[in-house]
Amino acid sequence: MKSFLLFFAFLLVSFSNLAQEFQFEKETIDYGKIAKKSDGARVFTFTNIGTVPLVIKRVQSTCGCTIPEKPEAPIMPGAKGKIKVSYDTNKPGRFNKQIIIFSNAKQTRKVIRVKGYVSSEISFEKEKSMLSNN
Repeated sequence: MKSFLLFFAFLLVSFSNLAQEFQFEKETIDYGKIAKKSDGARVFTFTNIGTVPLVIKRVQSTCGCTIPEKPEAPIMPGAKGKIKVSYDTNKPGRFNKQIIIFSNAKQTRKVIRVKGYVSSEISFEKEKSMLSNN
């Protein structure tokens, strides 16, 4: 009985791995602590591990402060693709945003995330240069 259950669990894991047609290098990008008004652009890289071209139909974020850009052309089997995400770093504080990918993969909806902390601190040298005559 134990061997049957173990075999069944093995099959379940095997089939769930076959269901994925694209695989991300990272599903979450952590910006860490970044300065206000710094560059908020990051890139998610993925590979089409399926046997047919991968078409990303739509990419949307959970708020207007995160702008994703999808690849326009289909991603061929074995090829890499990129999704560029730009976070608006003008608002200080912690953030954790979802980006939802709609595609022709067996898992038609895929969620990736960006997170981090935008610091509102102003460095002493920046204040000095703003107040000096130079």
